[in-house]
Amino acid sequence: MNYFLAFLPILAVLVAILFFRQSGQRAGLGGWAGGVIIALIFFGLNWDTFWVSQLKGLYLSFVVLLILWPALWLYNLVDESGGIRLMASGLSQFIKEKPLLLLALAWSFSGLLEGLAGFGIPVAIVAPMLMALGVPPVIAVAAVAVGHAWSITFGDMGVIFQTLLNLTQLDQAALIPITALLLGAAALICGIGAAHLLGILKRTWLYLLVTSLLISLVQFGIAAAGLYSLAAFGAGLAGVITAVIFSRFSTTEPGPSAPTPRALKAAVMVYTGLAALMILTNVIPFLKSILSEVKLTLSLPPVTGAAGFSTAANAQVFRPMLHPGTIIFIVALLTALAFQKAGLLENGKWRGTLQKTWKMGLPTSLGILGMVGLSSVMDYCGMTLLLAQGLSTLMGQLFPLVSPLVGILGAFATGSNNNSNVLFASLQMQTALLTGVSPFLLVAAQTAGGSLGSMVAPAKIIVGCATAQIKGREGDVLRLTLPYGLFAGLLLGLMTLVISAVAG
Repeated sequence: MNYFLAFLPILAVLVAILFFRQSGQRAGLGGWAGGVIIALIFFGLNWDTFWVSQLKGLYLSFVVLLILWPALWLYNLVDESGGIRLMASGLSQFIKEKPLLLLALAWSFSGLLEGLAGFGIPVAIVAPMLMALGVPPVIAVAAVAVGHAWSITFGDMGVIFQTLLNLTQLDQAALIPITALLLGAAALICGIGAAHLLGILKRTWLYLLVTSLLISLVQFGIAAAGLYSLAAFGAGLAGVITAVIFSRFSTTEPGPSAPTPRALKAAVMVYTGLAALMILTNVIPFLKSILSEVKLTLSLPPVTGAAGFSTAANAQVFRPMLHPGTIIFIVALLTALAFQKAGLLENGKWRGTLQKTWKMGLPTSLGILGMVGLSSVMDYCGMTLLLAQGLSTLMGQLFPLVSPLVGILGAFATGSNNNSNVLFASLQMQTALLTGVSPFLLVAAQTAGGSLGSMVAPAKIIVGCATAQIKGREGDVLRLTLPYGLFAGLLLGLMTLVISAVAG
């Protein structure tokens, strides 16, 4: 009975989204309210436990939202100038072989876009482009949904991975390699799936093999260097460049050349400048040391609930000058001023980008606040530990096999890898400790599964169907993507199980 009560807040969130079609923010806030009530009645929630857990939840949410809002604003500034769509359409000037172009768009370029901003944007932008190249609408949406799933953990300018680090408090340097390894395997699976859906697998197999290895290595290298905010963007860019090189060797058609539009040049300069700033602040020891001196510390006292469950004191250290969100905001502000002066944004259009950012960011922010608050209260009242004890008893050493599937379930239900991690990362870590499996491995499997789960998340599919003008056919798309998602999840589960057995 206690296991069911501990799981009930999470179950309520899943049911609200799946069966009552509630938005993520409503379900998250409702789940938080229900979790507080259940913790108060059955798990000894008292005032001290409540305010400390929620203060920590607010802090964790703040650190994530500080990346989310500037990244969205920067994306909308560049998109308003036409730079994003010019980046996409310009690929046809460099990739002349149609199968390579289709796969590069659905797999690599969509991953690049995910690195800049998530929220279904890759599917919304790339699916209509595939349709313009003759791909049927349902196939176009499905191919991008499958193709871009590898990039989501390190996407959104690092929002998701930042959330994961904050929730688990695991060492970044130790978590990145195993996460990148699993996502590297996911990159190959997603590429094969997209090519198979597009009917071009036989004609692109060499590009698939070479590019999946390159994507994996680039994503790993950038993330391992501490620049995880740029990892998906850099890996997607590497995949696009590889397609251009392959096209040069596989066709003799020179194709017409065209002048580079100002908006495209500006878009490239903006994100190149952002990458340069992030690299400088992370790789120059003297500069990094100076910036790290500015810090704020949130000290949380030890608390014990009425049921006797205790949580030790801990401190959260925030270094604003090294935080990715600060750098992104500076670049966004300079971009707004430069675009206005250069005429790339009409007078007053920058206000529209702020309104669009508000419209995009507010629902997600509310969902994050609710779900992180729920996760914190469950941790502080021992509910997460109780669930982990039940799972460890039920699955034992076989739990790594289903660990990625838990991540997929969370993403399917909540619509995002980020929310999946908020709901289940602590559970995965607690289960790892109880079963003797590395917590780094299971947390990595959780987020890799959550990344793959985006290909079956109804929220993402709805966005794609809307821009592809096939509203009402979401079920047709899901029937195509679901087998790929489950197959990929099982493969990652087997991989996780083997790694845990070898390491054990």
